[in-house]
Amino acid sequence: MKTIYIVRHAKSSWDEPGLTDHDRPLIATGIKKTKLIIDFLKKKNVFPDLIITSSAMRAKNTAFLVAKDLGYPLDQIIIDEKMYHASPDSILDELYTLSDDISSVMIFGHNPTLTYLVNQYLEPPIINLPTSGVVAIEFATEKWTEIDASKYRNRFKVFPKMLR
Repeated sequence: MKTIYIVRHAKSSWDEPGLTDHDRPLIATGIKKTKLIIDFLKKKNVFPDLIITSSAMRAKNTAFLVAKDLGYPLDQIIIDEKMYHASPDSILDELYTLSDDISSVMIFGHNPTLTYLVNQYLEPPIINLPTSGVVAIEFATEKWTEIDASKYRNRFKVFPKMLR
């Protein structure tokens, strides 16, 4: 079994006009909503084997926040610049390269890419993967190169507004 946890970064700030999009920080509301998600993940016993994040500040900070609270080693988070402007296909291509020893991976990124990616596996599709939202997809295979051809199921989808 292979599992992908697809996580959109937490809510970020637009308040500093001098910052590039890549450097926007998280806001307190985003951190608070992510804590709700972390509590949910702990209750579901989610402890990924690997975490990969976009290099954008808001995605990295979300990944570090989640990793820290789940007990994942912060120095083992992979910061991937390609994830910042990734397409769903390029994310899948990245997953195909993973070692088959890895059973689960958590990826942190951005919309609209992540909404497009999760909608390849959700029925009915969602309109928008909200900030701090997580979709977990399980694939009935032991090889990452076979996830696209294997049976899959939505293990869960969780958004902050579902946990209030």
